[in-house]
Amino acid sequence: MEVKESKRINAEDLYELNSVVDPQVKGEECLYVVTSICQETDKYYSNIYYKDLNTLETMQWTFGKHQNHSPRWSPTGEEIVFISNRSGKNQLFLLSKKGGEAEQLTYLVNGVSNPVWSPDGTEIAFQCHFKKGETVEDKEMKTDEKEEKLSALEVTNMKYKSDGKGFWDGSYDHIAVLNIKNKTIKQLTSGENNYYLQSWSPNGQYIAISADESKEKDFSFISDIYLYNRKEESWKKITEGNGNYGKATWTPDSRRLGLIGSDREYENATLSQLWVYEVEADFLQCLTPEWDVNVGDYAIGDFQQGTVTPGMLWGEDNESFTFLATDHGNTVVYFGNTSGAIYPSLIDNQHVYGLSTGGSLKKAVVAISTPTHPGDLYTLNLETGETKQITNVNKVFVETRAFSEAEPLQFTSRDGWDLHGWLMKPQGFKEGEKYPMVVEIHGGPHAMYANSYFHEFQTLTSNGFAVLYINPRGSHGYGQQFVDAVRGDYGGKDYEDIMDAIDYAIETFDFIDASRLAVTGGSYGGFMTNWIVGHTDRFKAAVTQRSISNWISFYGVSDIGYYFTDWQIKADLNDIETLWKHSPLAYVNNIQTPLLILHSEKDYRCPIEQAEQLFIALKVQKKKTKFVRFPESNHELSRSGKPALRIERLNYINNWFLEYV
Repeated sequence: MEVKESKRINAEDLYELNSVVDPQVKGEECLYVVTSICQETDKYYSNIYYKDLNTLETMQWTFGKHQNHSPRWSPTGEEIVFISNRSGKNQLFLLSKKGGEAEQLTYLVNGVSNPVWSPDGTEIAFQCHFKKGETVEDKEMKTDEKEEKLSALEVTNMKYKSDGKGFWDGSYDHIAVLNIKNKTIKQLTSGENNYYLQSWSPNGQYIAISADESKEKDFSFISDIYLYNRKEESWKKITEGNGNYGKATWTPDSRRLGLIGSDREYENATLSQLWVYEVEADFLQCLTPEWDVNVGDYAIGDFQQGTVTPGMLWGEDNESFTFLATDHGNTVVYFGNTSGAIYPSLIDNQHVYGLSTGGSLKKAVVAISTPTHPGDLYTLNLETGETKQITNVNKVFVETRAFSEAEPLQFTSRDGWDLHGWLMKPQGFKEGEKYPMVVEIHGGPHAMYANSYFHEFQTLTSNGFAVLYINPRGSHGYGQQFVDAVRGDYGGKDYEDIMDAIDYAIETFDFIDASRLAVTGGSYGGFMTNWIVGHTDRFKAAVTQRSISNWISFYGVSDIGYYFTDWQIKADLNDIETLWKHSPLAYVNNIQTPLLILHSEKDYRCPIEQAEQLFIALKVQKKKTKFVRFPESNHELSRSGKPALRIERLNYINNWFLEYV
């Protein structure tokens, strides 16, 4: 029998990949969402699938070239509500388990999101947003009914733009409740605050909502939890207005509310913790004050679409729960209880990016990705840790492509810190030969490379490059001191960590050609790429993406500039000297490395003027550089941008390194 040789992965393989996310378990049944890419339309389409966990029978429940997502079981399990844009805006739809056509439930002017069932199944709460004067009575208009009329944008607040959303249009997020039988909608919140729906208590009495009701929104970065009493139509704030709390989940008896959040002691570098609110005692406590692990999923990748991270998933005893945490390059399933005990249920070299239990702490469905497997759903025995794969959404791709394994690295920095990363060998690797190496640097900086699939890395190894990626100080996954260490020290110890990783890799692996090194990264990784080529000539080529080059201008032009700069560089416009000292543009005269600059034109996080400044400074000095602008794209281009542009970006990176390395 002839055995076919596996094909090397290329950028265009992105069209072949399917993303599976958001498992929703009820008893022995599970709903989930599969997103695919249509090459012809250059769009993403998602549909809802059903899986019988006993027979593993699979059925597709929605169809068509739409975005169908956020499926949620009714309390009886006989029907589901979901979100779809099939009518234009995202609206609520109801679908019977027996089949038939889905019934549209809402027609709101700006669409809806985040459906939550009432415990008795007669109502559905959801999130919506309105401009001044709009209410639930305003209906969605067809495109040809809308008049396109330009008008000036009057700005009075500093938070007037946001990456991925654009300029603020004067709208606020609110909460409403739909009566399924008579289709009436009651709006629960109004005014000039954003309210976000969390969960509905099983006894039907409370709806948990998060909001920031501070008057000075420009300098407020908190999220408090409020309980809305349905019977009394009253509100109660249960957090203290000094932190960021969310992912509120109820115990089955409605006496406790679990939260994930932090007191922001270290600003955006503060680890998230587990909190429990006792309803009758009106008391909030942190369950994990001494646990030096970040609760939630902070792993990054460039593939999954529409992931949903759960909060604390409670068991029937009203005391035990399971949750996800980010720990040493993995996202891990943990057990916990209200006495403060925490222990792992599933800890392996993998990225768990979805989790659903359906109320039982014996079995769960998890979504798992590894460096050589894009992602699938698995049943998980929470008592033994045993997993069983139940989907195979990328079967052909996985079976026909050649993947590079990620070999873990553990080493010590020059000042004694323990560091962690991975090295991928190039495809076609042969003992005794030398290979070029690309160093990848993640953004954030408070994020984490993980044991997860990264399409970009696989395209590089397919082109003959080894790939080195590490979590330098400032990354999540290694404790509070580690993640906070980068603040005020951009380009300091974090830079040394990356250089130490390169030295360690070269000393440890004799196949790495130390004379043929390249470096790339995006966002903070772009900043660091710029910083590196301004401080060393050891690289043959570099690609900087969605980067920061000048903290002085970044302060005023980024959607987060005026506070992020203060948090991270620990300086503002009253300290120009410090901002310039940490700006890669200050060292542009030193750059000798051929530098490709990639940037999205609608990036409001790291605005394109950062790339423009760097490009002009290099061209004036006749340095080797090229500037590529991606139209109609934002900071998320590499992860969720137009598929054709994502592929074009990957080809630019690979071709630059092939030319200069």
